[in-house]
Amino acid sequence: MQFEVWTKGLATLAVDCIVLGIFEEGELSGEAQSVDSAAGGRLKKLLARGDFPGRPGETLLLADLPGIEASRVVLTGLGAKKNFARKSWRKAWSAAMTAIGRTRITSVAVAIDRPDSKDLDDYYFGRGVAEIAAGSLYRINDLKTGKKPKSPALQRVLAGPVRKTGIEATERGLEHGAAISASQKIQRDLANLPGNVCTPTYLADQARAIAKRHPSLRVQILDEPAIRKEKMGCLLAVSQGSAQPPRFIVLEHRGGKADTPPVVLVGKGVTFDTGGISLKDPPSMDEMKFDMSGGAAVIASLNLVAELKLPLRVVGLVAAVENMPGSKAVKPGDIATSASGQTVEILNTDAEGRLILADALHYARRFHPAAVIDIATLTGACMIALGHHHSGCMGNDDGLIRELVEAGVRADDRTWQLPVTEEYAEQLKSNFADFANIGGREGGAITAAAFLGKFTQGLKWAHLDVAGIAYQGGAQKGSTGKPTPLLADFLIHRAAL
Repeated sequence: MQFEVWTKGLATLAVDCIVLGIFEEGELSGEAQSVDSAAGGRLKKLLARGDFPGRPGETLLLADLPGIEASRVVLTGLGAKKNFARKSWRKAWSAAMTAIGRTRITSVAVAIDRPDSKDLDDYYFGRGVAEIAAGSLYRINDLKTGKKPKSPALQRVLAGPVRKTGIEATERGLEHGAAISASQKIQRDLANLPGNVCTPTYLADQARAIAKRHPSLRVQILDEPAIRKEKMGCLLAVSQGSAQPPRFIVLEHRGGKADTPPVVLVGKGVTFDTGGISLKDPPSMDEMKFDMSGGAAVIASLNLVAELKLPLRVVGLVAAVENMPGSKAVKPGDIATSASGQTVEILNTDAEGRLILADALHYARRFHPAAVIDIATLTGACMIALGHHHSGCMGNDDGLIRELVEAGVRADDRTWQLPVTEEYAEQLKSNFADFANIGGREGGAITAAAFLGKFTQGLKWAHLDVAGIAYQGGAQKGSTGKPTPLLADFLIHRAAL
């Protein structure tokens, strides 16, 4: 898709469609007023009849307004003017794009008035236009055998109005937004595939394919013998019940100086999670194909930094396994020895993500990282605590956590800090090993992070529990592509330091 900037002359722009914002009670926004004037007051007459109330999320498609070049106009609701802010703008543009996606419109000019520049500056305006446009046109990569619907017709999006002083920032935002959306598509495509297709081996093959497309990326895949050589006993304990062999993926973007400490992203890649011997309840178990969303987000983020040629060293590590209740499966009460040498009593085989992350986090040490961030659909407890609106952020470095929280606000992909104080680690005590892999129901998201903290001492480390935001169930079942926007914003800002 092609993204451009427009600065003036909305009524004369040679596009198929113009998108205008309308406040509640039929109040025209500034750009809508200019189109209404060119159209001889037709918009005001329509709104005076009450045909479009301007409520958030509502749209109306109009055709052949006189006095303008575009053949169609989409009106999108902005809600009450006194409450208009960045979130309202995003919702209005997203609703408009959903309406446009149902048409054969090939080009569109965005003319939705923006909130205060402090709330949505030129860069984030451009980024929002591109991210939402491309994201709204995403189609699930289903395996249906019937006739496929036509691909969206939209090919060109013009963002504006933009002052001359803001053109450069807006164009940079459009470029970044397009790259973020393309990387989100990678995450969503991987996560939406069924577990019999997206196996650990398949995930590794996709990482190889992405590395081939970018000169800055290097890839290394550790097979089971190589994983065993690294003494990753916790990872192997999880994978031993499955016929699918594990893979450990190492992707490196060499965008900075060779001696610069890298940012290391570590992803949970459980391509299907039955819970193992601690078998999950059947309802919604099919959604456990999404349990590799953290790993998919890491692969997507490495694609992003390579696409944007960010002057950073970034390493992505993905521990890819399948958790099954086979005859060789690890049992509650078994003890595994991690790559760090610490022993873990596995009291619940459904708390498997932290086990594979433990070995992956230890592996990260060899890169002498500036920061380590793990991303995982780790606990239902985090979903109970924060719902589907924020991921949970925990760790041992307040500065790093603050960077991630601020990146989430800027990217509209928010995360919320939870405490990880020493009391939570005490819940992991074991009579038989150095510690257990669970600490009871209370504070389950935090005790999971406390477990990971056992393997990150001396590192600047943060943990993102994305169980509540990486995918959605029900009629809209599918991957959301989060937290790739948050990670993208974090890495873009790191590159600018």
